[in-house]
Amino acid sequence: MYQTIIFSITDGLATLTLNRPERLNSFTTEMHQEIQQALQQLQDSEARCLLLNANGRGFCAGQDLSDESVNPNSPTADIGGAIEKYYNPLIKVTR
Repeated sequence: MYQTIIFSITDGLATLTLNRPERLNSFTTEMHQEIQQALQQLQDSEARCLLLNANGRGFCAGQDLSDESVNPNSPTADIGGAIEKYYNPLIKVTR
């Protein structure tokens, strides 16, 4: 179902694993969207705890600067827009 994360809910425990170890789990537009979907599933569940972890040698290197939405060499790059569109909503998710 997901390409950049692994998400499961078992016995009241939700586990969200960042799964881009080849890129040190850096965020892309796709990862943001998948995490938003997973958090929506979490809100609709009976889970009482969310465990965040990551595959590979680094938890998260931050934003993947090769992603089209923020790539400095892209004519449509808008880092501020990406923060407003992806990071802020992710941080503001409440249950």
